[in-house]
Amino acid sequence: MEQLHLPAASRAEGVVKLPGSKSISNRTLLLAALADGITEIRDLLVSDDTARMLEALEKLGVKCENFAESAWRITGCGGNFPNKNADLFLGNAGTAFRPLTAALALSDGHYVLSGVPRMHERPIADLVDALRQIGANIEYLDNEGFPPLKISPASLNVSRLIKIRGDVSSQFLTALLMALPLTKQQATIEVVGELISKPYIEITLNLMAKFGVIVQREDWQRFTINANSSYTSPQRIFVEGDASSASYFLAAGAIGGKVRVEGLGKSSIQGDVRFADALALMGAKVEYSENHIIAHEVIQIKAIDLDCNHIPDAAMTLAILALFAEGATTLRNIASWRVKETDRIAAMATELRKVGAVVGEGADYIKITPPSKLVPNAVIDTYDDHRMAMCFSLVSLGGVPITINDPHCVAKTFPNYFEEFAKIVS
Repeated sequence: MEQLHLPAASRAEGVVKLPGSKSISNRTLLLAALADGITEIRDLLVSDDTARMLEALEKLGVKCENFAESAWRITGCGGNFPNKNADLFLGNAGTAFRPLTAALALSDGHYVLSGVPRMHERPIADLVDALRQIGANIEYLDNEGFPPLKISPASLNVSRLIKIRGDVSSQFLTALLMALPLTKQQATIEVVGELISKPYIEITLNLMAKFGVIVQREDWQRFTINANSSYTSPQRIFVEGDASSASYFLAAGAIGGKVRVEGLGKSSIQGDVRFADALALMGAKVEYSENHIIAHEVIQIKAIDLDCNHIPDAAMTLAILALFAEGATTLRNIASWRVKETDRIAAMATELRKVGAVVGEGADYIKITPPSKLVPNAVIDTYDDHRMAMCFSLVSLGGVPITINDPHCVAKTFPNYFEEFAKIVS
């Protein structure tokens, strides 16, 4: 296994240009593919996850042209994929697998969707059950409730209320919302239970509106798509910098100096931009503008007890900041961590203990008591999870060397993360 040895550091200063948001990039690619017209997408994330989406769209007959750095021209198919037979390998890209499952279930074709072994352990039954309510023909090819999936043509009826659980993954609701305009019929979705990760649904609704489909929302329980809705290209769209990726650099600034991240600001449509608010609760001075955020060093980082439902990915960075805090930090309402690229609660607890923390965990929370002194030379396992690798790089700012196993897993969302991190730390 490849390893990356990060030297001890104590300062973090500089400017970082963020890569595009994964959530926005893959949603935008699919909406552009489903739209009428040609869409020019600028600042698209270059990563494994977007590569899987682009490969899938091309296999489905969508013309995807890379005409400049991080810029693609997508010729939409007007809601009707040209290729009605395709086997799609989607790696571990949930932002590709879930929306494509829904879109293809409504596309009157024969499709097989598969991924890496971890993707085949990530539950998808709630989405499949919702699609079956309207007549979709979806089969599990291995274990019930999990990918890989086989999709076949079906007679669809969206006249009845479509019910979907909201407490496992917001990507299931996102997938339904994005796909239902393909039916051209009025459709109403009702969320059963609490909807988690609401800011990710805000991203979905915002992008659908940019492509001409307005969803009627009643609180967070009911969503209605009007009859004869269809996607139309906005011609050109820019992808915001990734707010989850911003969290590592903003945290570095709070720990050791002053870091400015460029590519998103106070009007971001991403929920994880509110990581900066959590950083402020921990004592950091945070400055916002329209296109950048600056975090300044904290004399003493404060422990917090926080409901993190609104920032599930960026909350992982708070777990690392807890190592530098005075007192115990508790992060709550993070059950979705259990069904991500790995079981992130278990993984985070295991690796935090390696650097000396006392950690308690439950079904939907983690509690971290920092050590009096960080353990040097810990070897961190990353579980093929990009966010584990990026998070634990911050431990080096505690003045201890650290080793990251399988550092290339960051290619999922931020291939040059460690190069950018090295530029700002000393």
